[in-house]
Amino acid sequence: MKVLVSGSSGLIGSALIVRLIQAGREVVRLVRSRDKARANAVYWNPETGEIDTAGLEGLDAAVHLAGENIGKGRWTGGYRRRIRDSRVKGTKLLCEALAAADSPPRTFILGAAAGFYGNRGDELLHEDSPAGEGYLAEVCREWEAAATSIENKARVVKLRTGVVLSMRGGALVKMLPPFRLGLGGRLGSGLQYMSWISLDDLVSVILFALDNESVTGAVNAVSPHPVTNAQYTRTLGQILHRPTFFTVPAFVLRFLLGEMAEETLLTSQRVHSGQLEKYGFAFAHPDLTTALTDLLSRKRRDDS
Repeated sequence: MKVLVSGSSGLIGSALIVRLIQAGREVVRLVRSRDKARANAVYWNPETGEIDTAGLEGLDAAVHLAGENIGKGRWTGGYRRRIRDSRVKGTKLLCEALAAADSPPRTFILGAAAGFYGNRGDELLHEDSPAGEGYLAEVCREWEAAATSIENKARVVKLRTGVVLSMRGGALVKMLPPFRLGLGGRLGSGLQYMSWISLDDLVSVILFALDNESVTGAVNAVSPHPVTNAQYTRTLGQILHRPTFFTVPAFVLRFLLGEMAEETLLTSQRVHSGQLEKYGFAFAHPDLTTALTDLLSRKRRDDS
């Protein structure tokens, strides 16, 4: 299987490529530097609409993971545009180019987001639940719609991914320093649900979707057990053997981070992994305690 991967240098893409190569797959990277474009890399630039269409021939599958990081800090007007354009314009450009290929890939996997559902309190959200409201929900709707042009040519899987837990980067790495100092605590009320998945499981979901033609359409790439922020805080503190007495009030988060805090840290998404369970996917880390214990113990072994 010859697989194109965008976002290949990111947290998910780099881990995916290792597993693809281990499985004997041929990997082609989508890169934004002409100097890096070679036999196993294809140049593109979503901002200018450029893409090397010749390099897209002969692919069996494409996994599209590229997109601006939403968690860097306060969202300015310019940064909001970069978040939207990197996902919507990039997806549209790639899908149209793949659809126009003489031999389009049989499978297209879009690394989308659970942000599609918006802020929904304790409502249990399934793949057929309607889109929510808010900036990220709007971006996610447009993001998924941008893949329409490839749907008549390939099996399309839209992975609505939750918070990815890894010791290589992302939310967990940012949270660890204050927790290790005993300064960890819940955010706002702590009642907001967090739907999460370990990086290992997410990569396994992508490989599972590549290999199983029955997997199609929207798929919630989350663990079977979402937790509230208070539950997450308590579990991480227990594993680290640290107190978690503190609370960061919602108004402080809004003051420091603005809309980014409202849409990511304080929003509540209780997302159900129904489709993955129906397809028979086996999670290595189905619950938070298992996931965090494994991740932190591996980190300690790597550091020793």
